[in-house]
Amino acid sequence: MDILLVGAGLSGAVIARELAEAGHRCTVIDGRPHVAGNCHTERDPATGVMVHVYGPHIFHTADAGVWDYVNRHMTFRPYRHQVRTTVGDRVYSMPINLLTINQFFGTAMRPDEAAAFIKAKAEPIADPQSFEEQALAFVGREIYEAFFKGYTEKQWGTSPQNLPASILKRLPLRFSYDDNYFAHPFQGMPERGYTEMVESILDHPGIDVHVSTVFQPEMASRYGHVFWSGPLDGWFGYDLGRLGYRTLDFERFEGQGDWQGCAVMNYGDADMPFTRITEHKHFAPWEEHGDSVLYREFSRACGAEDIPYYPIRLVEEKALLGDYVSRADGEEGVTFVGRLGTYRYLDMDVTIREALDTAGAFLAAQKAGTAMSAVVKAPL
Repeated sequence: MDILLVGAGLSGAVIARELAEAGHRCTVIDGRPHVAGNCHTERDPATGVMVHVYGPHIFHTADAGVWDYVNRHMTFRPYRHQVRTTVGDRVYSMPINLLTINQFFGTAMRPDEAAAFIKAKAEPIADPQSFEEQALAFVGREIYEAFFKGYTEKQWGTSPQNLPASILKRLPLRFSYDDNYFAHPFQGMPERGYTEMVESILDHPGIDVHVSTVFQPEMASRYGHVFWSGPLDGWFGYDLGRLGYRTLDFERFEGQGDWQGCAVMNYGDADMPFTRITEHKHFAPWEEHGDSVLYREFSRACGAEDIPYYPIRLVEEKALLGDYVSRADGEEGVTFVGRLGTYRYLDMDVTIREALDTAGAFLAAQKAGTAMSAVVKAPL
């Protein structure tokens, strides 16, 4: 079968490779002038630094199969992600751990003492519904207002009272000095960048790649099936309205030597307009560079011409999402995949796992002579 995959990010690349290896002819298109989507990396010609063009992407997973898969296409070097945050005129360790607690309160508590101390600070909210309630029940008001309130308002453009508790539940609280941002057993960075890894995945005689190629609706009729990793609402021409996203603006600047001493420095104060500064050479600690490339990162509402990054998924968006999902379920000849296609925040490893599973479901449907589902992983 001739198959069209719209989007040359991880979803499109992995599905194309699996189907091409099974004998299908795959055409992959992308409106941008490169593959790899938002995890696109490129070598800065002036400094030699490998730059994460659309912001940092850290690979971490507990899925051994996915870890093996990416390492077949690129050598992954050890990388331990550590984050710091500036609040007021002091720098703290993140995520919240024993050092953060002792720094913030000017104490020297042991783990058991700190656990009891934070428990006493936590507010008795039995069933937290909002981000704010979850934080208050989690760490108490002082830590919440210092480390989470201002940063979250900048990141999401709304009060933490309007955000679901689930956003905070992803963040750890540790009563040890472990400041490893992720706890997954497999963590690393691709030695020569994500774009070269995705190029390797797409390197198959059964795959034809066209970048700088915008999807046109009439293209679908030329193929036996379409895998759509663009915005779910975009498939329908946004005719019910646009789903809400946050987008990012980057203010690039260069420095000499080690400019900030870490890969990511968050800024928790609400009056600091950017959320964080990323220093890209720290994402490849095995390399040495005299100069440095840095991004100041600003979050704002996503407009029609902007790159969508984070689905908002608040009450209004979920209602609209339900309408689009109902329409998607009735579509034939197309499967919606990936972060945009299913309107979900997905880490890279989950994106790859779902792409592998989607390709497997398609091949199974072909073998059984049944129709392929429009949505393999339900957005709701």
